[in-house]
Amino acid sequence: MTTATIPTDLVAPLFNPATFGIGKRDKVHEILATIRRDYPLAKSAVPGFDPMWIVSRFNDVREVLRNDEVFLSAVESKTLVPQSGKQLVEQYTGGQKNILKTLVHMDGEEHARHRALTAPSFSPDGLKRLEAQIRDSAARWIRVMDEKAPEMEFASEVAFRYPLEVMMDIVGAPREDHPRILELVQWFFNFADPDLQRPGADPTDPTEVVKTWDLVNAEFGKLYSSIIADRRACPRDDIASILANSEKHGCPMDPRTMISYFLIFSSAGHDSAAATTATSMWHLAENPELLQQLRADPKLIPSFVEEAIRWTSPVQQFIRTAGRDYEMNGQTIRKGDQLYVSYLSANFDEDVFPDPFTFKVDRRPNRHITFGAGEHICVGANLARTELRIFWEMLIPRLESVELTAPARMAHSEFVCGPKEVPIRYKLLAA
Repeated sequence: MTTATIPTDLVAPLFNPATFGIGKRDKVHEILATIRRDYPLAKSAVPGFDPMWIVSRFNDVREVLRNDEVFLSAVESKTLVPQSGKQLVEQYTGGQKNILKTLVHMDGEEHARHRALTAPSFSPDGLKRLEAQIRDSAARWIRVMDEKAPEMEFASEVAFRYPLEVMMDIVGAPREDHPRILELVQWFFNFADPDLQRPGADPTDPTEVVKTWDLVNAEFGKLYSSIIADRRACPRDDIASILANSEKHGCPMDPRTMISYFLIFSSAGHDSAAATTATSMWHLAENPELLQQLRADPKLIPSFVEEAIRWTSPVQQFIRTAGRDYEMNGQTIRKGDQLYVSYLSANFDEDVFPDPFTFKVDRRPNRHITFGAGEHICVGANLARTELRIFWEMLIPRLESVELTAPARMAHSEFVCGPKEVPIRYKLLAA
């Protein structure tokens, strides 16, 4: 079978962060729908980037993610990096492919050992003892809504901050550090966004993403070094203590890996929940009948959360590398080939999700792949669901009405993306 190549003018916008800031990712959805239909598993050749397969259909995405021993995470960057940026990474690292070394940059036994360090804390049993703490945080940020009523910019004032507080309290980062952590995370994921990028960033520079990652990694190293020293001297019941004393748990870490572990919890550990919280409010503001439906039947809130997670699909893609030749969907993927695995496309696949562009609060089944699959399935998936459910279970009975006061806006990011502005006018009932 001849290998299809996606026309460059069709696929190239997927490599441009600004494309993802159009509407509710309207342009991106249009492109991915065309690729699913006409080029379901085909190669791209975008100037400035390595050639790679675009994996767009749900079943193909799930097959890649479930075959961790074939489609590797540790070989190349897990996100889109221009060829010139990859050269800069190798200069920074002395020949390595990645600045970071997080769970998503590991394979096999190494990944299993590092994941096992913290996975029990995010299991259903582990989260039961954290539920009261999560409820306290939800109540605190709902009080912020009380104080700022009747108008606020919900994304930056609540949606970004509540999940960050939940995760950073679990990690053990002092609350006075949370604003700085949020700023660094926004630089990390939004290097090309005019409102969220680090000061002085140049999105026209193809190496900007690497320069930003290097700076953010260094800043997190400074921020967490004192926490690591403190937890080695006086361990507590938090993730920081587990990581700082990892050798006692059979998984000693070098400094780069340890800081990377802290960084992934500080970024991916809350950003997906933050994006989904903002998206959820956006939908409620545009659909008053949905709010009334949830108020009338609160038992729908868990499925509302699940549909919001599917719709948001905050982690839009990851890159995998074939460790050996593999036959899939009539194509031969060769050892060393890179694959752009589109979670966003999979979650809107018409063959799996009937009427995918309609937000259905009671969608069943809802087999979205937002948190991945296989051995690399998101370690914090249970936490994200729990904190989202708790927040909306506490807020919706009090949220009498909500509407947008101006158009909501998406961030410019081809990797992790969500709303950056959701300006609302709302009315809360007395507690």
